[in-house]
Amino acid sequence: MKEIPQLLLLVMFAAVAVTAAGSLVAWYMQEVHTLTRALKRVLGGRPDAMIIAHGRGRAAGFNFAEDTCAVAWDNGDWCLIYQIDELAGAEVSVDGIVVARVFRNEPRKALEQTLPNADRVTLRLIFDDPHHPDFDLDLWVADDEVRRRGELTSMGAIKDANRWMARAEAILRRGPAPAVAPPSFSSSDQPTLFDDEPDDL
Repeated sequence: MKEIPQLLLLVMFAAVAVTAAGSLVAWYMQEVHTLTRALKRVLGGRPDAMIIAHGRGRAAGFNFAEDTCAVAWDNGDWCLIYQIDELAGAEVSVDGIVVARVFRNEPRKALEQTLPNADRVTLRLIFDDPHHPDFDLDLWVADDEVRRRGELTSMGAIKDANRWMARAEAILRRGPAPAVAPPSFSSSDQPTLFDDEPDDL
C-alpha cells in the first residue's frame, strides 16, 4: 500500500513535466512564427535565409530577389531594413572574445578552436550605417539549458554561428545586384509637339 502514494506522486510529476514540455514547444514555435511573419512583412516575402536568437525575440532575414536584409527585435515589433550591400561583415564572439570574422574585401578569419563550455555565443552582423551599425544575436547564453528544448548546446551554437559566417562570406562576395537600365526609345518613337498638326500648315 505504501507504493500507491509514491506511484501517484510519480504520475503527477510526469504530467507536470509533459505539460511544461508542451508549453515550451508551443512558445518556441510561436516565437518562430511571429519573427518569420515580421520579417516577411518588411522584406515583402518569406525570407530566403533567416536566423533566430531563440528566447530573445531577435532574428535576421535575407531576401535575395530584392537584395534586402532585415533585423527584428522585441519579437518583431521593431525591424530595420538594409540593402544587402550595406552588410559590411559579421563576427562570432565567444564569452566576449571575437573568434571568427568576415568583412567585405578582407580574407575570412575562420574559427580555429572549439570551446565546449562557453557561457555566451554571439553572432554580430555589421552594417555600413552610422545610425545602426550592428546587430547582435545571442545564439547561446549559459542558462539556455533550462529555457530551451535541449536540442542546442554551446558547441551547437558555435557550429551554427560558423555556418552563418560562411553564408555571410558568400553574401559579401556576391555584391549588389546589377542595376536594371530603364527602357530606351529611339528618337523616331518619341512623339513631338507637332505630331497631330496637319501636314499642309
